[in-house]
Amino acid sequence: MSDHQIASGTKAGTVGGTLLSVVMNIDAGDILRTVILATVGAIVSFSISVLLKWLVRSSRRKRDSVK
Repeated sequence: MSDHQIASGTKAGTVGGTLLSVVMNIDAGDILRTVILATVGAIVSFSISVLLKWLVRSSRRKRDSVK
């Protein structure tokens, strides 16, 4: 096996170039679509959590009142 070491300047240049090329290829429409989908997902997740919590509480109340 060979011992190759990469200089820190080369690492920084490679990472910087990769990130810059990724950022330059992202459209504003893609960012807006991502923000909208994330917002909708968070709202749906929160709503389902509240609904399930309410259903569990109401079923416990019914079960306790039957006893």
